[in-house]
Amino acid sequence: MTSLAPDEFTLEATYLNTASYGLPSARSLTAVREANAQWSSGRGAPATQDHLVPQLRESFARLFDGATADDIAIGGGVAPLITPVALALPPAAEVLVAEGEFASVTMPFLYRGDLTVRTVPLERLADEVRPETALVAVSVVQSADGRVTDLPTLRAATNAHGARLLVDATQAASWLPLTFADADYWVCATFKWLIGARSVAFFAAGPEAAATVRPVSLSWYAAEDRWAELYRPVALATTARRFDSTPDWLGVIAASAGISLIEELTVEKINAHNLDLADRFRAGLSALDLAFVPSRSPIVTLSGAGDAAGRLEQAGVMTSARNGGLRISFHLYNDIDDVDRALEVLADR
Repeated sequence: MTSLAPDEFTLEATYLNTASYGLPSARSLTAVREANAQWSSGRGAPATQDHLVPQLRESFARLFDGATADDIAIGGGVAPLITPVALALPPAAEVLVAEGEFASVTMPFLYRGDLTVRTVPLERLADEVRPETALVAVSVVQSADGRVTDLPTLRAATNAHGARLLVDATQAASWLPLTFADADYWVCATFKWLIGARSVAFFAAGPEAAATVRPVSLSWYAAEDRWAELYRPVALATTARRFDSTPDWLGVIAASAGISLIEELTVEKINAHNLDLADRFRAGLSALDLAFVPSRSPIVTLSGAGDAAGRLEQAGVMTSARNGGLRISFHLYNDIDDVDRALEVLADR
C-alpha cells in the first residue's frame, strides 16, 4: 500500500505523528510562499486572500453530513471557541467529560470556577448522562490513545435527558465520516488530520444550538457586513459567523490548500487507507507480543511505552509520548514501509 498523495509530500523520516501535527502539502507550501512573496514585494498583503475564508467555511461544512457554511465560524484555537459554550451554562451546572480527555476540551469548564465537572470512563459516558447533566463535552477520537466515541449512542442519551453535546473533531476530521446532527456544538483544529494551519480552527453549530450561546471576544470580523462596519458597527452576523475572530490569513491560505487535498482524496478513501495501515501495525504488535490500547482508529497507543519515543526518533521514526504511552498515528502520506519500519525498530528491544 502506497501513500495516497506521493506528489504532495517528500518525507526524509518515517513520520507517524499526525496526532500531534500534520505535514503540510506541497500545494500548501507553494500557496503560502506565493502569498509571502506578494506581501514582501509590497504588491499585496495576506488579507488580499480574504476571499478564501468563505470557501474554507464551505469546505469544512462539507466534512459533515448535514452542515452548511452558515453553521461554521472560524477562530484561532479550540479552547477559545469552546469558551462561549462554557460561559453560557448556569452556575453549578453539571458538565460530563471523559477520563483522560484532552485539556483544551475540559479547561474552559474546569476553570470557570462555578460548574460541576464530573469525570467518568469514556466507555460509560452515555450511561452516565442524567437529568442533572447540562452538557457533555468529548472528543470524537481520544488524543491519548485513539479510542472512538460512540456518538449516535451518546447523542441519544443527551437527547433523552435534555443535555447539550459538544464534540471536538480535531483527531477525526478528514478520516472519519461525521454527521452534523450528532452534536449541538462542534470544534476542530485544522493543523492535525486536516493538514492545515496551527492558527485556524472551527466552531460549528446549527441555528437553534448557536442561539443558546453568545459571542465572548467580539471581533470586527464577526459583523454582518464587516468591511462596511469597520468604524461604525451596526450588527453582528446572523449566522454562526458572529463567533468569528479575525483570521490569520496566511493560516487560511495553508488550511485552504490542505483541505482541498482532503476533498480530492475523499474522507472515505483516507479512512480506508489510514485504518488499513493501523490494522497492519496492530497485527504486527500482536506478533511481537506488545500490548496496545484496543481501538479502531489511525491512532495506536502502546500503554506505558512512552520512553520508546526517543529510541524511535533516533532511528528516524517520529512518534510521540502521551499520558505515559507511545502514540503512533497513520495518515494519507504514510505507506506500508512506514508500518514495517516502526515494527522493525520496536522489535529491536
